[in-house]
Amino acid sequence: MAETGDLALSVRNLKTYMYANNRCNKAVNGVSFEIHKGKTLCIVGESGCGKSVTASTIMQLLPTLSRIEEGEVIYHSDDGDIRIDQLARNGRQMRAIRGSEIAMIFQDPMTALNPVYTIGFQIIEMLLYHTRLRGRKRFNKAIDLLRSMGIPLPERRVREYPHQYSGGMRQRAMIAIAMSCNPKILIADEPTTALDVTIQAQIFELMETLKRDHGTAIMLITHDMGVVAELADDVAVMYMGNIVEAGPVGVVLRNPVHPYTRALLESIPVLGRGKNQEIRAIPGQTPDPYDRPKGCQFADRCRYRIDQCDAMPPETQISDYHRVMCWRYEEFTANAAE
Repeated sequence: MAETGDLALSVRNLKTYMYANNRCNKAVNGVSFEIHKGKTLCIVGESGCGKSVTASTIMQLLPTLSRIEEGEVIYHSDDGDIRIDQLARNGRQMRAIRGSEIAMIFQDPMTALNPVYTIGFQIIEMLLYHTRLRGRKRFNKAIDLLRSMGIPLPERRVREYPHQYSGGMRQRAMIAIAMSCNPKILIADEPTTALDVTIQAQIFELMETLKRDHGTAIMLITHDMGVVAELADDVAVMYMGNIVEAGPVGVVLRNPVHPYTRALLESIPVLGRGKNQEIRAIPGQTPDPYDRPKGCQFADRCRYRIDQCDAMPPETQISDYHRVMCWRYEEFTANAAE
């Protein structure tokens, strides 16, 4: 684990609620984590668990009918700590940070890219607002960025529109825009959704290069435990707005002590075990976010449920780096040690 001086971002007891039709969705309900320079934090969980809302909160890109109710989002910049949660969403300081120091790769590049402007124009627009490059230097920088992302014939492609790019190329163009100002933190929201495995591997290799060469801190949102095993330094498992287990990736994957983490790992095939291996689906469905059960949110789907689960378990620190929210974690810890 990195020292305090290597922290890029700290999130402490973050609560982001959304309001609709006189109802409240506690989308993020007391989340805490840290992102370190040159490290990758993977946030993993089913759709609707609050991963993307957490990212939107950090970027101050929340919908109108939502707000940060409690907690802190602290960006540890070179000039000192900045409380992002206290900045105006579209204020000058937040606009200066967004894109240049904290950048985001969105889930669907076809909707994130503007279809009526060329890829080059959209990269140059970022350089215009956040760098001192002028004229031809901006255009050449856009070409260099596309070339560094592995896009062929960048001198021609820079003048093309998003619909003229393949899915993988659009995603790489999105990464080029995000990385154009060498941000300190890169938030990637499922950057390889709907891409074939070859392009996925190329994009993950790009992210590893950025981390290694520039010391970029990466927050990678995914639902794929295979991606977590391959790329993560640390992992946080989210369920219904809470981080139910978090720690170094080797510890969490080898010794999962929350039933939900175990269920996620049991639901994917393991290479080398053959076609007869047992793959368990997680039973049931996630609860209605506007009508949540009392106590542990996973209890209704958990085969280890006990009466005590009718109350929300506290967050327990198992070791210096490993934490969990489960009443029965000691049993799983003991089983792993045997």
